[in-house]
Amino acid sequence: MSSQGLTHSQRKMTAAGVHPTAIAVFSRFYELLDAGATGVVPEHDVTPLADVTHRRDLTITPDDAAAALARTALIKLNGGLGTSMGMDRAKSLLTVRDTPDGPLTFLDIIAGQVRAARTATGAPLPLLFMNSFRTRDDTLTALAAYPDLAVDGLPLDFLQNREPKLRADDLEPVEWPADPDLEWCPPGHGDLYTALVTSGVLARLLDAGYHYASVSNSDNLGAAPDATMAGWFAASRAPFAAEVARRTPADRKGGHLVVRRSDERLVLRETAQTPDEDLEAAGDIDRHRYFNTNNLWLDLRALAAELDRTGGVLELPLIRNPKTVDPTDPASTPVIQIESAMGAAIEVFEGSTVIEVDRSRFLPVKATSDLLLLRSDVYELREDFTLTARVGAPLVDLDSAHYKLVGDFDARFGQGAPSLRGAQSLTVQGDWTFGRDVVAEGEALLVDTGAPSSVPDEAVVGPEGVVGA
Repeated sequence: MSSQGLTHSQRKMTAAGVHPTAIAVFSRFYELLDAGATGVVPEHDVTPLADVTHRRDLTITPDDAAAALARTALIKLNGGLGTSMGMDRAKSLLTVRDTPDGPLTFLDIIAGQVRAARTATGAPLPLLFMNSFRTRDDTLTALAAYPDLAVDGLPLDFLQNREPKLRADDLEPVEWPADPDLEWCPPGHGDLYTALVTSGVLARLLDAGYHYASVSNSDNLGAAPDATMAGWFAASRAPFAAEVARRTPADRKGGHLVVRRSDERLVLRETAQTPDEDLEAAGDIDRHRYFNTNNLWLDLRALAAELDRTGGVLELPLIRNPKTVDPTDPASTPVIQIESAMGAAIEVFEGSTVIEVDRSRFLPVKATSDLLLLRSDVYELREDFTLTARVGAPLVDLDSAHYKLVGDFDARFGQGAPSLRGAQSLTVQGDWTFGRDVVAEGEALLVDTGAPSSVPDEAVVGPEGVVGA
């Protein structure tokens, strides 16, 4: 490998109009990658995160909470297409709930949460979406239904940067004439900090008097505006905070917080940064008890100072993500996508902190099984557009051969989600289409019959399959 790959990548980015600061960030990561860096965090270099303050134990006065919320902006990461679920547009356009007034998407519910919080608190709560070049148009078209959502002087969105995918064999920018758009990828959500600068949004927020930002994924509807949390973060005087939650057996994989031995800094360790020999230790939920919800709190003044000091290039850890240039074609050219995680910035800022939250702050949709839960009667959509669990969420396991893609999933649940309030789990093996008003009870199980099958209207599914109709 040589410096030619970097030079060619830089030229390609410049020709495409990518901001020089974003090119500098990419160049830093490229040089790390070319030098053989993997970004791994071995178990022997870290210690587990000890007990931390819980959200329920906070004692913030209403006045302090209101004052902090009035200086807080909300940022939603909205660059994902949901390609793993067969989507080719913004994932946040998925229908989450059906209501008498019509279907509600992620964007509809986020807009509802923000408008309700503004009414309840009087805080302006500017809402900004970080879109990718693939999600921007659809997202802004959908948000046009809420003309009151934008706050004067601030945009409703800003654009994530893009970078070339690199051939895995020589780190040259890949060429794919069949679809040149596939030659590009977003740099991971760690690009948040660069994009805030290159778009001018960080400066505009500060000029408008906003000191804090609450950041979360647009597919996590649990991260609603929270005045108490805003008050806690302001009082902490921390430059950066991450919301963490207790891990369960379902959380053995994924990012978790650890403490680096060498300097006692908090560090986010993603699965991709864990050596194979340490996967068992990293997956020990009694040893590493807290996972990263990807809900973050930023002091915008501290962020601006650090970005100014580094010329806009935060020293985030590299994530080397091997893919194929066409994600739908495993036989297409192998590539490397250079990425970073926004939560990894916790190690950049001295004095960063964490706070433990309930699972109610973490309701992501990474697969259609998660979507089925949110559409079911396990959750209640309240007047303030928050989703509240009526019971503990059961484990849902849908046969990936028939339910992985949203189109296939919707076709099989066209009459609505089954009732899951009385279920400990729902396991579907094979190809089953559900009728209207189906009820799952106990450890509900449908086994593969070897042919397309159906669950009748108003049927009950239990451990023995369809047990009543």
